[in-house]
Amino acid sequence: MRKMLSPEQVARFGRDGFVFPVRVMSALEAKGYRDRLEEHERRTGAPIQSNYRHKVHLLFTWANGLARHPRILDAVEDLLGPDLLCWTSTFFIKEANNPAFVSWHQDSTYWGLDPCDVVTAWVALSDAPLASGPMTFIPGSHRWDQVPHRDTFHQDNLLSRGQEIAIDVDESRAVPVPLKAGEISIHHVRAAHGSGPNTTGDRRIGLAIRYIPPHVRQLKTRDSAMLVRGHDSVGHYDPEPEPKADADAAAIAAHTDAVDRQLKALYSGTDRRTFRA
Repeated sequence: MRKMLSPEQVARFGRDGFVFPVRVMSALEAKGYRDRLEEHERRTGAPIQSNYRHKVHLLFTWANGLARHPRILDAVEDLLGPDLLCWTSTFFIKEANNPAFVSWHQDSTYWGLDPCDVVTAWVALSDAPLASGPMTFIPGSHRWDQVPHRDTFHQDNLLSRGQEIAIDVDESRAVPVPLKAGEISIHHVRAAHGSGPNTTGDRRIGLAIRYIPPHVRQLKTRDSAMLVRGHDSVGHYDPEPEPKADADAAAIAAHTDAVDRQLKALYSGTDRRTFRA
């Protein structure tokens, strides 16, 4: 039985490689998560950046709560089944009136995960209207094989390597995915997508939570992940602990270990050892 998604939404995901919008919480609840993020930023005196943008479910109790949000997990379970690991969680934030963008890419390019039974729940913690540079997808591209990419390391590109698809993309087929705060989109790891700059007067804040079933392997390194629903009877990943307090010593140690493992996969073949700001 489906828990969250309608049969039509499941069919749309199978056809297009993405589905939206899926309402998982109220705008007020989403604002509560945004407030916790911005409280951290005020305390540290800067926007969340570099390694702290990644694996945030290991650093903050509220981010761990988002990764385990029952309505998000219900929607993902409808696509991947009852046993779910959170592989990573990453903030994609475009500041107001900012040139930051995301080039056309497939998530699967450098992740090292096999098979490609991987989905991302992109959680809108602010409104993401068309003018804010929401994600834009090429329908059906999840059925492509892995296509060649080139690294650019462009300073305004939010991706880890500034990677972009190295073949022509027919942008006339592109479908933008605007969201309201408290809604999510879900997309397949091979779906080609990108996004433009934020031309609005507010931040565009999204948390991308990547989920896998336990049978998916990491081919590049010994990785870690957090069991968030069901059981892991396979053991491909070292288990990650839930944070007991925001960014305390134990949480920082677990986060450092997990990020170091992920960096080995994402930046293999380069000399980089930390995520870009």
